[in-house]
Amino acid sequence: MPDDDRPVLDQINLVVRDMDASLEFYRRAGLDAMPTVAPWDRHHRNLPSPDGFDFDIDSSTFAQKWNTGWPAGASGPVLGFRVLSRASVDRIYADLTGAGYAGQQVPYDTFWGARYAVVSDPDGNAVGFMSPSDPDRRFDPPDPE
Repeated sequence: MPDDDRPVLDQINLVVRDMDASLEFYRRAGLDAMPTVAPWDRHHRNLPSPDGFDFDIDSSTFAQKWNTGWPAGASGPVLGFRVLSRASVDRIYADLTGAGYAGQQVPYDTFWGARYAVVSDPDGNAVGFMSPSDPDRRFDPPDPE
C-alpha cells in the first residue's frame, strides 16, 4: 500500500442504547452536540472538535442502517478511517476479509456520498473505512426508524 494511501483515523462513532442519556453525559463533560432535524435527532448527533476529528453518537437502530452487520441493540465504538478513494475502500476490505477478518458491512455507496465498509478487528471491534464524499453520489437517507 503506498504511503500516501494509508488509512487515517479521523472519526469515532459511538453507538448507544440511550441517546438522551449519552448526550447529557457528553454535554456535562463540555462537548456541544450539533442539532439534527427530526426524526434524525433521536438517532444521530455530531459533537465536533476544533481539530476536525469527527465524534458522532448514533443509536443502535441507526447504526444498522449504515452497518448491516451491527448487532441489534448493541452499543460500542466504531473506529473510522478515511482513505483517499472509493477504490481504496474496496481494496482494503478485500485484503482484510481475504486474510480471514470478518466483514461487518461490505463496501457500498452511502447516502452521504462516500464509499464505506466495516471490518471486525481480531477482538471484534468495528473498524470502518470511508472514501471522501462525492456530492454527485448523495441521495435521500433511509428512514431512521
